[in-house]
Amino acid sequence: MKPNPRPLVSWLAAVLLFALLGAWGAAAAAERPVSPGPGALARAVKMAEAGDVLRLGAGTYSGDVVVDRPLTITGNPGTVIEGSGTASVIVVQAPDVTLRGLLIRGSGSSNQALDAAVRLVKGADRAQVLGNTLVGNLIGVDVHGARDARVAGNAITGRLDRRMNDRGNGIYVWNAPGLVVEDNDIRFGRDGIFVNTSRDGIFRGNRFRDLRFAVHYMYARDSEISGNLSQGNHLGYAVMFSDNVTIADNVSLGDRDYGIMLNYTNKSRISGNLVRRAQEKCIFVYNAHKNEITGNRLEGCGIGIHFTAGSERNTVTGNAFVGNRTQVKYVGTRWIDWSADGRGNYWSNFAAYDLNRDGIAEDTFRPNDAVDRVLWTQPAARLLLGSPAVQLVRWSQSAFPSLLSGGVIDSHPLMRPVEIEIPDWEATHAN
Repeated sequence: MKPNPRPLVSWLAAVLLFALLGAWGAAAAAERPVSPGPGALARAVKMAEAGDVLRLGAGTYSGDVVVDRPLTITGNPGTVIEGSGTASVIVVQAPDVTLRGLLIRGSGSSNQALDAAVRLVKGADRAQVLGNTLVGNLIGVDVHGARDARVAGNAITGRLDRRMNDRGNGIYVWNAPGLVVEDNDIRFGRDGIFVNTSRDGIFRGNRFRDLRFAVHYMYARDSEISGNLSQGNHLGYAVMFSDNVTIADNVSLGDRDYGIMLNYTNKSRISGNLVRRAQEKCIFVYNAHKNEITGNRLEGCGIGIHFTAGSERNTVTGNAFVGNRTQVKYVGTRWIDWSADGRGNYWSNFAAYDLNRDGIAEDTFRPNDAVDRVLWTQPAARLLLGSPAVQLVRWSQSAFPSLLSGGVIDSHPLMRPVEIEIPDWEATHAN
């Protein structure tokens, strides 16, 4: 019986047709120059084919544009997209859209409508917002339902004509799994990045200044906040009602309230961060459980770490507590050892000695005593700190630890602090 050649012929025809269609698609995609003028950008989008590159010349283009097909829109020096002041300037509805090298301004002012310079809605998967300057908009970039998007290398400057809590966020994120936000410079808004109900995000290498929160997580999980720089904000990195978040290698300099806050945050890793000169607390932990707080440097704050509201089963090792007015604030009736595998933390106020030179102090350190607890509840008692009676109480507790009712101990204090360098943003991001 002879073999039937028809299946082979049909397969070859299908392969040939697929190759021809691919070649036709590649040939159809084109680079199209666009000149400024009223409605020019909207007309160019409407006339473009999927995959086209719209190259905008210098000049001003009308905003309030909807991008409904896969395109690349790229600008040149002097390219400005001006919104009407009543809506989002550019709304992306299609997948695989790239916006690059544009100055975008003039969004509306409605927080309810989430007016933004760029809005990536559901269906705008794999969108890229790269190297743009977004000035004076309510929200810089709103990633609202788009998957696997990337927002990178943008300069986002918010508005100053409202109270801080009434401004928009630099980047607003809702239900945007796979989002990458990196190397952006964000200033003058409400929060630098606000994440509300999302997962699998990466937020790294950004700089935040003059904001309420640098990064604000609500109901986020399986995400990463790494290598960011927060300077002079009300709060650095606030992670709330979230699980399995990595907060690593970030810097908080001079943030007003806290450098890092964990509020109902569980099973997360806080490591390698530098918090310096937070007026209130370097790290505030509120009802947060099973977290690993390791290798951080907490320096010059009002309180190094404040644990409260029943935060339990957290690992705290390898950190450096340097020159904080109060190193630890923890109220409890049982002892909690902040060391693991023979390694604790460094304490600048502990006169330690290391006989065998293994880097571990020979004595146990207790950062708080009964006098501290009185001061937390009765601040006026600070007037008595220099009295002989108070000094006698403190000496008695140090000599006879059994007099203490519980709290934090470090059974293996470190002799040297972890050193963490401050990144030079300007040098790193120089063109």
